[in-house]
Amino acid sequence: MELKIFILTCGDYGARIVNTIAEQGFASNIVGLHEFPEDMPEFIDDFKSQVPENLPECDLILALDLKGDINMVLPEVAQKSGAKAVIAPIHDPSQIPPGLQREIIESTPDDVLVLFPKPFCSLKPVGNPVVDEFAEEFGRPELEIQTDDLVRKVKVLRGAPCGSTWYVAENLEGFPVEEAETESGNKIHNYPCLASMNTDPSLDDTILHLAGYNIKEAVKRGLGFASRSAVVLEEDCMGDVDCDHNCRDVCPQVKTGAKTITINDSGKAIIDPASCGCCEICIRECPYGAIELIEERMDI
Repeated sequence: MELKIFILTCGDYGARIVNTIAEQGFASNIVGLHEFPEDMPEFIDDFKSQVPENLPECDLILALDLKGDINMVLPEVAQKSGAKAVIAPIHDPSQIPPGLQREIIESTPDDVLVLFPKPFCSLKPVGNPVVDEFAEEFGRPELEIQTDDLVRKVKVLRGAPCGSTWYVAENLEGFPVEEAETESGNKIHNYPCLASMNTDPSLDDTILHLAGYNIKEAVKRGLGFASRSAVVLEEDCMGDVDCDHNCRDVCPQVKTGAKTITINDSGKAIIDPASCGCCEICIRECPYGAIELIEERMDI
């Protein structure tokens, strides 16, 4: 059965995602689109008055760039449309605060999954059939890369819903393989990524940086190696006896659900070079100086 998507959108960010979904062959999956004006008030007393009329039946609702209280229409829209999942990606720390997220989830029917991926290009399959069908095509980037000394061909297996992955893939071809990781980060800025450069207090990093880490990880996995990464000096790591692995607690990638820092059987921290964003937060926060940034080829 074809996935039916209803989209609530506002502004340039939402328009870019709608265009990408359509350009990648999913225009027929969009059964309806409602665009809210960009000057919506931050606080709304009567949510139901803002619910679009004549809602189509759908499987998945995408809420794109809705800010503040207008997001409270989502439970009502989900109930009336029969949707089984809602995805409301966050690209700015102030967009949908944690308290509002909880209120939306609590007001939504129990059989409807509500997700707030931060950013949208962090979305991965979660075991929900509706979300997973969408996330097969759109979400955390995955690339297949053919190389010799140069990047010869890049195939997008899963792309960021904003379209940046396809842009990066096209513009990496011809670069030396040793430069591909760094260039992928440059290209996402050139696109440009529309995620915020304001520090997210729950991550101690910016959402734009997270998007950059995601495309770099896709490139590193596609190449089979990383060019730089934070590395734990096992003999100096005291996380098992003292700091309780502070590095893992402060890692922005870990906070988004990635397994960037894990603990081995000896109780020592290990950093995955594929998903390490080289933000250096763990280096600054390690009380024993047990983490260094290494710039050399590391096989994945």
